Amino acid sequence: MPRATLFTNIGELVTNDEQPGREGGPLGIVRDAAVLVADGLVTWVGPAAEAHAQTAEAGVEVLDAGGRAVIPGFVDSHTHLVFGGDRAEEFAARMAGNRYEAGGIRSTVAATRAATDDELRERLAGFVAELHAQGTTTFEIKSGYGLSVADEERLVRLAREVTEEVTFLGAHVVPFEFREDPRFDGDQAAAADAYVDVVIGEMLAACAPHSRWVDAFCERGAFTAEQSRRVLEAGAAAGLGVRVHGNQLGEGEGVRLAVELGAASVDHCTFLSDADVSALASSDTVATLLPGVEFSTRQPYPDARRLIDAGVTVALASDCNPGSSFTSSMPFCIAVAVRDMGMTPAEAVWASTAGGALALRRDDVGAIRPGLRADLVELDAPSYLHLAYRPGVPLVRRVVAGGIPIA
Repeated sequence: MPRATLFTNIGELVTNDEQPGREGGPLGIVRDAAVLVADGLVTWVGPAAEAHAQTAEAGVEVLDAGGRAVIPGFVDSHTHLVFGGDRAEEFAARMAGNRYEAGGIRSTVAATRAATDDELRERLAGFVAELHAQGTTTFEIKSGYGLSVADEERLVRLAREVTEEVTFLGAHVVPFEFREDPRFDGDQAAAADAYVDVVIGEMLAACAPHSRWVDAFCERGAFTAEQSRRVLEAGAAAGLGVRVHGNQLGEGEGVRLAVELGAASVDHCTFLSDADVSALASSDTVATLLPGVEFSTRQPYPDARRLIDAGVTVALASDCNPGSSFTSSMPFCIAVAVRDMGMTPAEAVWASTAGGALALRRDDVGAIRPGLRADLVELDAPSYLHLAYRPGVPLVRRVVAGGIPIA
């Protein structure tokens, strides 16, 4: 095994490490660059012409990037990768004009409950391979398609086998067995309250040991702000970090609840009031935008320009799920964000790497600088600009995570 690896002859290196003399502002671009990696970490970044001083010792493997661009590995901070079945027919119906509603999640719940652990594990492995092949080196996975104590526990347990970033989303929607329970005589608010009692009790106790985060879908058709608060505060009391699904289907209380509770991120942010934008701008809660959702549901795209100009920290994520965004491609999300959400290519790439790291409160990924995990993506292109310029083209040529080639 080599003692270290030198990636050299990099035509354009995006470091996300802004320094005097580097181009691209926050992107911290180094031209004709090299990166030295040892023990899974970046140990040196600089001009390729100075790299010879870093390879004087024996045992350094040299990899030539051939003048191509290298960027940090994508950080996908919002996915739902553990599920059974698909909802292709629902997608076709939406494309024919039907409206998207949160209730469609229940069909995935039925398919997920019917799947075995091994079936879910095998499918999950396929999705992880997709992520890697498209340059994603860090990713979060939410539960939310089990909605019973046993099924939610197995979803977070299976997710934990492939990532540290596991989110307990028992409060995704109210399961049909509560909605149709004769005890509530059709009172959906009472059914939701009773289900929340389970989420913050037995379900949280079973899922917290496998999870880093707690989330709630604060939205019409899902949970009210008060019900969401109960879930998020219980999760926080159990030691989990807070995330929120909010403001996807209309203006609501999700963003303000997230900011009040100090959530790491509030995700969707499609419909925002001026007060929502101001609250985000004055907080350290990241607004995570999910362009694949609007692409797949034909809702209006979130206004990233409005958020960025107000000083809000923005991340991009795939929201890979079978209902509203069945894509695992961060390059696709970048292209859509640039085309339809008012982002520049530089802002979209930063949001997909450094922004995603902030949304996960990670300080070891999302950039290329000494001391950070060596997550590098070599593009078959001379510049990061091609991620938006050449949409749909498989530009990811080589992916390294923790110093190890994975795709």
